[in-house]
Amino acid sequence: MIDILWNCYSKTGTFACTKTLCRCIVITAYVSRDFIALSEKMCRKNEREGNMQKVLVVVDMQNDFIDGALGTKEAVAIVPGVKEKIENFDGVVLFTRDTHETYYLDTQEGQKLPVPHCIRDTEGWQIRSELDALRKTEPIDKETFGSTDLAGELVAMNEDNEIKSITFVGLCTDICVISNALLAKASLPEVPIIVDAKCCAGVTPESHENALKAMEACQIQIDR
Repeated sequence: MIDILWNCYSKTGTFACTKTLCRCIVITAYVSRDFIALSEKMCRKNEREGNMQKVLVVVDMQNDFIDGALGTKEAVAIVPGVKEKIENFDGVVLFTRDTHETYYLDTQEGQKLPVPHCIRDTEGWQIRSELDALRKTEPIDKETFGSTDLAGELVAMNEDNEIKSITFVGLCTDICVISNALLAKASLPEVPIIVDAKCCAGVTPESHENALKAMEACQIQIDR
């Protein structure tokens, strides 16, 4: 077949031969070249994705938000699921820790929510013991709902080793989870942001659902 193709080329200076056999050889050659290029591109993509890291952010799973000053039965109910999520997660796990000082009631948040909670070094400030036992990184303390320190840490991690996805779990869906998920989305718009709804709880079941819908509208993936 190669001889026939070469004869066509030597007579015409081109492979534009009308013989069906020659056309098939040329088409096969081009398809093979494109297929090899595509295969190489897919291999590079798979290799890159294989080296990418996943991140789980555990938001404010602290005693005061679970069964303390601002606790709810919904918050208590998600503790086993969050524990299982951490234990089975294949990647880096970060914890945030809501942190206030003794003058909390004098702050803007304290005036709008006059319930002292997560005061530094108190029992309510501590991360739930069974979850804290799984922690391998220092908690990221935050004075307000969203943490710019967390966002900065995620950006730095992505620069060092590209992040494949960031998953959020914890409390409260409608306050600190949504605040930090949106900060992550704004800071890393090309990284998939995921919220595991089963491992989150809101101030109320209604506000939990409203927050999930709001995040979904902002192109955050909600796993239910």
